[in-house]
Amino acid sequence: MFFFIFDNKFRQTVIKQKKNQEESPLIRDYQAKLRTPFAVLGIRTDEDWLTDIDYLPINTLTLPPQTLLAKEVCRQLSAYLTDPNHKFDLSLHISGTIHQQRVWKAIMAIPGGETSSYAAIAAQIHSAPRAVGRACGANRIPIVIPCHRVISKNGALGGFMNASAGDPLEIKRWLLGHESV
Repeated sequence: MFFFIFDNKFRQTVIKQKKNQEESPLIRDYQAKLRTPFAVLGIRTDEDWLTDIDYLPINTLTLPPQTLLAKEVCRQLSAYLTDPNHKFDLSLHISGTIHQQRVWKAIMAIPGGETSSYAAIAAQIHSAPRAVGRACGANRIPIVIPCHRVISKNGALGGFMNASAGDPLEIKRWLLGHESV
């Protein structure tokens, strides 16, 4: 039998370390921050790869592209905002489980202006709807990998960004409305 004793000092140290990690410039380092009608998009790249797009609060200060790739990502996102049928042509670095990658590939095949359900994707890749939902929530490159096009079987929005209510669903509504779904 094992016993673990943690005093308040240890807990405070762990909490401080986590807070410092979250505030680290490496974790919050963006190569661009692009204002959109629904959020500011925080764009992260690594060498020649797009690695992340984060939805930041609408009042976040923008940041002009710091690299050529970030400039291209902003150009293509702006093109999508002008034309919802824009086809992205970016090198993506999407690390995830084999299951997540299968889900993301299926999501990328959903044409603009259309949706698919968690259940339909699950049937297509021989999975379960909840597992598809978890993979959608793990998507680090939203819009380019359009997880907003995945809805509930009954036509309801379902979740978005691991949320079932609040601002994330407003973003999903905006994106689907933009694509006239």
